[in-house]
Amino acid sequence: MAVKSKKRTQLPDMHLVRRALVSVFNKQKLVKFATSLVERGIILTSTGGTAHVLKKAGLPVQDISDVTHFPEIMDGRVKTLHPAVYGALLGIRDDPEHAEIMRQYGIEGIDLVIVNLYPFEEVCQWGAGADNDTVIESIDIGGPSMIRAAAKNHAYTAVVTDPDDYDQVLDELNKHDGYLSFAYRRQLAERAYMRTAAYDVAISKWFSRKTEILNPMWYTIAGKRHSIMRYGENPHQAAGFYVTGEQRYGVTTAKMVQGKPLSYNNINDADAAFELISEFNPEKAAAVAIIKHANPCGVAEGKSLKEAYLKALVCDPVSAFGGVIALNCSLDAEVAEEIVKVFTEVIIAPDITADARCILAQKQNIRLLVTGGVPDPYDSSLVVRSVSGGLLIQTRDNSIFEETDLKVVTQRQPVAREWEDMKFAFRVAKHVKSNAIVYAKDMATLGIGAGQMNRLDSACIAAHKARKIVNAASLSESLTKGCVVASDAFFPFADGLLSAFKVGASAAIQPGGSIRDEEIIAVADANDMAMVMTGVRHFKH
Repeated sequence: MAVKSKKRTQLPDMHLVRRALVSVFNKQKLVKFATSLVERGIILTSTGGTAHVLKKAGLPVQDISDVTHFPEIMDGRVKTLHPAVYGALLGIRDDPEHAEIMRQYGIEGIDLVIVNLYPFEEVCQWGAGADNDTVIESIDIGGPSMIRAAAKNHAYTAVVTDPDDYDQVLDELNKHDGYLSFAYRRQLAERAYMRTAAYDVAISKWFSRKTEILNPMWYTIAGKRHSIMRYGENPHQAAGFYVTGEQRYGVTTAKMVQGKPLSYNNINDADAAFELISEFNPEKAAAVAIIKHANPCGVAEGKSLKEAYLKALVCDPVSAFGGVIALNCSLDAEVAEEIVKVFTEVIIAPDITADARCILAQKQNIRLLVTGGVPDPYDSSLVVRSVSGGLLIQTRDNSIFEETDLKVVTQRQPVAREWEDMKFAFRVAKHVKSNAIVYAKDMATLGIGAGQMNRLDSACIAAHKARKIVNAASLSESLTKGCVVASDAFFPFADGLLSAFKVGASAAIQPGGSIRDEEIIAVADANDMAMVMTGVRHFKH
């Protein structure tokens, strides 16, 4: 299909703003902005509720119906969808044919469009998703249409979609005595198309949820910039933090109570830490996870956060230096007094007591995040990872086993303590980079082997870390005697299991599914180890 083009010898660099169309849902800063426009002699045309607010403020406003010569109808669904409006937005001013049509039909060009949209994203977040009519009525039609038309014709029309841009627009008008430059109009157009794109993404995702399509033909991602990072993973990489509007407790919902701005790595580690801690129900026990480079270096449950933190710290106090700490319940003064003894980059918790806040305030370099809640570990929302030229999309790993899912495959049954430790260790292993091995005892990790190319190396690294605890504390007996071992995937050979047995593991939990399962079970039986299979693998790459 051929696309008609209009050739112009030169685009207008500076364009005088004489007329503005104002139609906004979010009326914050509106009156002050509109007042400044009127003081510049700019004529305002407006719609419905926006016109009412402006008139109430004493500003001269032309109703949109005076332009269209047609009333707003169908509960406001139809008010701007009219040739008199879109001709004013899309007309090419220096094109003779367009100019003649505008003269013939009495269309006066609009130089500035101030539009923001019905709050579709917010309505869905408020929980109105179950109310189909409320959500449907929150889909804006006229707003995106006007924004796109003005942005397309940015050679003559500037478009503003965010109240936060009002001051900048006024600065530009003041700088150029009522004119806006082409470069700035194009910048506003870019923002406008980004906004309508994000809006359409939110709508399409709502429809996908309603139709329960997990892999739609088109998949799009949109986010609003939260902050610009000093750099990414490394100083030579540029980075930014964007929020998608997904209502999942964590770094995007967190209020930053104190500390320097978060870095790219801070956010990545804090997210990993808080996702891990969501595995542990705060109504049953306090839990603490210490994270370094997105891998846990210590996790524990306890009767109090202080107990859980001290148990987690024992696992790898060297790696904990400069780490991220996540807690599954309100951070109290008792644990805060312990945390400040070790250099910590970030603390993330669902809440914090006033006393704890005072204690942590003495260490202003600690970045303190309060999320308002703990993420739902059963959430099946999609997670996305980029690859060169594409996206990998999958549902969140929300598999949490129940007692009935666990199958004892050895002659020896686990004792009660081993059962609890195995369930604890397997939850942790789910959040350790593959290949993952976790040694645990008394609801605390003792050694973690992460991200190795084979499972034997992970087992050996975890054992090495466990031995370091003994050496550092000059203990006479290994802490791993009578511990359990968890593996995120099946043992492909018996060597990994034997390595765990040698450091004192008395029970093992693993998914199973290897062609050598029977051989692995036989080795466990020969060494009087109990073994449980979950049937569920937890690779994390």
